[in-house]
Order: sequence, then structure tokens, then C-alpha cells
Amino acid sequence: MASAAEQLASNLNFSTFAKAEDLKKRLWFTLGALLVYRLGTHIPLPGLNPAAYAQAFSNQSGGILGLFNMFSGGAVQRMAIFALGIMPYISASIIVQLMTSVVPALENLKKEGEQGRKIINQYTRYGTVLLGALQAYGIAIGLEHGNGVVLDPGWFFRISTVITLLGGTMFLMWLGEQVTSRGIGNGISLIIFAGIAAGLPTALAGTLELGRTGALSTGLILLVLIVAVLVIALIVFVERAQRRLLIQYPKRQVGTRMFQGDTSHLPLKLNTSGVIPAIFASSLLLLPATIAGLGTNTALPAWVTSIVAALGHGQPLYMVLYAALIAFFAFFYTALVFNPKDTADNLKKHGGFIPGIRPGDRTAEYIDYVLTRITVIGALYLVFVCILPEILVSQTGIPLALGGTSLLIVVSVTLDTVAQIQGHLIAQQYEGLIKKSKLRGGKRGR
Repeated sequence: MASAAEQLASNLNFSTFAKAEDLKKRLWFTLGALLVYRLGTHIPLPGLNPAAYAQAFSNQSGGILGLFNMFSGGAVQRMAIFALGIMPYISASIIVQLMTSVVPALENLKKEGEQGRKIINQYTRYGTVLLGALQAYGIAIGLEHGNGVVLDPGWFFRISTVITLLGGTMFLMWLGEQVTSRGIGNGISLIIFAGIAAGLPTALAGTLELGRTGALSTGLILLVLIVAVLVIALIVFVERAQRRLLIQYPKRQVGTRMFQGDTSHLPLKLNTSGVIPAIFASSLLLLPATIAGLGTNTALPAWVTSIVAALGHGQPLYMVLYAALIAFFAFFYTALVFNPKDTADNLKKHGGFIPGIRPGDRTAEYIDYVLTRITVIGALYLVFVCILPEILVSQTGIPLALGGTSLLIVVSVTLDTVAQIQGHLIAQQYEGLIKKSKLRGGKRGR
């Protein structure tokens, strides 16, 4: 079966794509949805003074606002209706996943299959509304504390801001779900991808402008571009890397016929946690600087100022904590999304076993043993991919949009989307082969 799929994948060409009408409709729908998202990032929030806000944002662009601005495709910099982006939904999803490991009722829902997942998804939407409303209210209060940012401060501005920003987040959540079901790829990931990809041309143009003015040497720019290409190649290699555990199924008898035992593989990704550790680590480290920046009108204690300075980009303490947090969240999130005990129980239920390992608890221990060791490699890979560009950014002043986190998201989402496109094309070829075989069988019957 695997060799047949590989042969079909190797035969994919432009003519196959041209015949895939359903795939083309899905691609057009996805592009249209992303275009709507990009248009929304340019619709400003009502009641603001653009000049005053631009000045306030420039003072905070190095903090967590810069990170959120990168994920929102510049919507935070323009304080658009999509300024909250899709981050409240992602945060709510992670919180609900955490609770499924702690709350027995949610854990039972997770085991109920499709119906249980629908209920959990509904809880995630409720959590998105709560988190989005709190964040939107916090943004409204922060804007009112800016010097002349809000034209008419008060409850009317706060309520309208909460409704507008929360409505933008809920619309993006709905749009992402529509892309997932009617388009191609994961809708939420593609929205984040579109936001980051929209900022890459500006970042590249800014880098070339620094080279034109002499702020950066041509050799340094070429070195950075070469490093970016090598990092992208590393991301592609590791994100596709798997540790496959051999699974065997015993012989079975159906009536008087004896069926030979089958074999398959349990794929364990080298980087099971994806890009979540980098996002969490960046957010936590940039939070102190952002909180300190919001209190610019009051004098800060000397120890707070020294901590904020030590946590600046490129500082040794920042690098050490960044690497440690990435490694911690890599193990934490892997343990959260992959449960060896459940996997072992499912294998035992269907009669599968790992050769040389007893089914049940011993299988779970073995899977956990393998997963822990490959997660070490995955964590080291994440640390390297995120720290190396961070060093280049801090030492050369190249825009943050070319950092490791953004490259990791862009490449990972691209790989997933291309894999889904190939899957649709392979399904199209399978359908063509089945139709041809039916036609030949009909002719022979005549």
C-alpha cells in the first residue's frame, strides 16, 4: 500500500492538478478567506488618534506588542479590528487541553470520540470569548492611559473596543474553521502564516535598505541570507523526520479462512510540540519589558530596571532563559498532546503489539522511553533554530520578522499545506484508476 501511494505521488504532474476541480475550488476558497483576513488588518479601530498611537507603539515595539504584531500581520501596529488576532483561541485551546489532563469529566469527553470532541470544541469557543473579552478590555484601558491616543476616553470607548476586537477574533476563529472544512490546510495555522508572511517582504526590504545606506555590509547580508536558507533546510528535515515503531498484528481466522498477520508503523515525530514552545517562551520573556513600559509615567525601582535591561534582546540572561523555557515547553507540550498509555491501550484493544514488548503497561513504558529521547533532539533543534537567528538579530539589527519563530511557523505550515494538496491529488488519481478499472470490467462483461 505504501509503495503504491509513493508511486502515485511520483506521478503527480500539472495535468493531474488541472483535472482536480475540487482541489482548485478549495484553493480559491482558501485564498479568498486569507484575502478577507488581510483586508481586516487594515481597518482601524474607531476612536483613536493615529499619530499618537503610532508614537506609543514605536516605544513598545520591542516588547510583547512586537511579537503579537508579527503574528497579527501588522494589525497591532495599525490597531485594526483584527488586532487580537487568533491568539485568544490558541490560548483557550491550550488551556482546555491542559484541563483535559486534570479534570476527569473532560478526560472522559475526550475518549467519547467525535461527539466528545464537539463538546470540547464548544468549551474552547467559550474560553475564547472570555479570554478575548479580558484582553480587549485590557487593551482599551492601556490605550486610554496613552498620551492622547484615545480621542474620547470613557466607558463608551471601552465597550466599543471590547465588542470590536472580540468580534474580530470570533470572526477569525469562524474563518479558520471554514478554511479547515471547505478549503485546504489548517485554517488557524494559515491565518498565522498569512500574518507573518505579509511582514517578510517589508523585513527583507528593510534589510536591503540597511545595506544600501551602509549600515550593514553586503557580506553580512549574504551571510544572514545563507544562514536563513540553512535554517529553513534544517526545519524541513526535522519537521518531516519520524521515529517509526514497528507494530505487528497476529494471524486471525474469519470462518474457515486464515488471514496472515499484518504489520504497520507507529510514527513518532521528532518535534511533536511544533512551534508552541517558541511562542510561549517568547511571550513570557517579553512580558516583563512590556509591563515595565506601560508604567513610563512613574519611576520604576532600580532592581526592576536592571531586570528589564537583563531581559533585553541579545543579553546573556535572555538567551539562557529563552533556551531553558523552549526546552521545558517542548517536553511539557509533548506530554500534553501525546499520551503513551492511551496509545498502548488502543494497540492492545486492536490486537497490535511491538515485537519483543509485552502489550499494556510495558508497551506504554517503551513508547514513553522512545518519545522522551527523541524529544531531547527535538528540544535541542528548537533551541538552535530560535537562538541562532536571535543572535543575528541582536548583533546586526536585522528586523525581528526574520527570526527563528517566524521561519519555523512559515515552513511548518507550508509543509502541512503541501502535504494536504498532495493527498488530494493522490485521492484524485485513485478515483481515476477506480473509474478506469470499472470501465474495463464493464467492457469485458459485454
